[in-house]
Amino acid sequence: MTDPTTAAPRWRRRAKQLVAAALVPAMLAGCAKSPATGERIFTGGFTKAQGREVGAEQHPKLVKEFGGAFDEPKITGYVSELGNRLARRSEMPGLDWSFTVIDSPIVNAFALPGGYIHVTRGLVSLAENEAELAGVLGHEIGHVTARHTAERYGGSVLANVAGLAGAIFLGRQAAQAINTLSAVALQSYSRSQEFEADTLGVRYLRRTGYDARAMATFLDKLRADSKLQAAIRGLPEESVDQFNIMQTHPRTADRVEKAIREARDGAVDGELGRDRFLQKLDGMRVGSSREQGFVRGQTFLHPELRIAFEVPERFRLINRPDQVAALGPDGAQIAFTMARPDRPVTPYTYLTREWAKDARLSGLERLEVNGRPAATATTRVRTNRGARDLRLVAVGWDERRIYRFMFITPPGQTARFRTDFRRTTHSLRRLPEAEADALQPLRLTIHTVQPGETVAELAARMPYSEFKERRFRVLNGLDGGTGVTPGQKVKLVVAGDGDASG
Repeated sequence: MTDPTTAAPRWRRRAKQLVAAALVPAMLAGCAKSPATGERIFTGGFTKAQGREVGAEQHPKLVKEFGGAFDEPKITGYVSELGNRLARRSEMPGLDWSFTVIDSPIVNAFALPGGYIHVTRGLVSLAENEAELAGVLGHEIGHVTARHTAERYGGSVLANVAGLAGAIFLGRQAAQAINTLSAVALQSYSRSQEFEADTLGVRYLRRTGYDARAMATFLDKLRADSKLQAAIRGLPEESVDQFNIMQTHPRTADRVEKAIREARDGAVDGELGRDRFLQKLDGMRVGSSREQGFVRGQTFLHPELRIAFEVPERFRLINRPDQVAALGPDGAQIAFTMARPDRPVTPYTYLTREWAKDARLSGLERLEVNGRPAATATTRVRTNRGARDLRLVAVGWDERRIYRFMFITPPGQTARFRTDFRRTTHSLRRLPEAEADALQPLRLTIHTVQPGETVAELAARMPYSEFKERRFRVLNGLDGGTGVTPGQKVKLVVAGDGDASG
């Protein structure tokens, strides 16, 4: 009789050997050479033709999801020309490359297989010179030429195989853990892939005649902007990476510097193209668009929806894609959103049967807001920061729209803000046509510093209610101790009459 304590391990080892032997032919068939590195990578059979199909299918979806295509030909044509110039110096010059500027103030960039490269207008306006913008485009081109998407697909194939093996050999819990880790791994590029894309980006910068060190200087600006965005939102600095490209492209300064040192082909130094870059940016729209609405001080105005409302003093308005938020003192917050019910419904019915149907409501009542029917109620919820009181207000604007206020306070602060929140509710109004038409977005202007002008004076001209000097410094890549000199060209944000939310 075989000893049961040794038979099971031997059986598992033999089974693993058989599975591995069966997988070898399939794995070899799923290997391909990376055009950029010449190394063989496991793609799981994901071909270049399939990559082009996937890119063509996902490109319009991604553009729509992240804000649509930017509508200023001066900028979009410039980015496309610059991107194609870099791509022609890559290992895939014959690919039908596509470069798109997405209409979003968030600093981000994406690459899809098949040569679809995307950068946001927020990223374009943050860059200091043409070389910095080229560094981002070159990095994204590197993801395509290294076939990182195909490599990730191959990794998911292997992960699924590992999950199957885990189900057989490791037990159900281990298999679930492997599947979960596989899903997480596919959300962003690996560190080695990011380093490889940086190395390739440096290669394309040098081949095209740009100073490769711009890739590192842009990373510094990115960090400074991340900290600024966190401060504007009242969040700790450790949350900075959720506001930009670092969320999907995790990189560190030392790894970027290492990539610059290791990419040896081409000239060590090159041009920055700052004057040409600033000329292109002059007049570019920044901040929110008319379709997104504007923040001006304590007021939110939406010229397309023709609405406006005001928040209390000491509350900071933030215009987000999914809502308008206002952060106040002592944990108080306001969230403003719009709902489109499937059928005509009163605000009272909507509040009690749809929006808060599962909540225990109190103080339920009907009211009017500037002639519109409305309903309000309160409830208390548990959050990871403790108990919070919610005041819900639904305002029926027309048959297709219900506007919603959610006022959030710690229980000890609820009474203190009651009057302020009532005023905000009743400040919701319809914008007259002339007032709506007069609202225009913010724009960048390129200013030549005059004798006697200082950072503080120039920053004071920007139409923001707070962080003026810090915004100016980040926009122009100036650290805390650096001033300006006569003749220097700087970026300023000016208002036609628009938003100051950034």
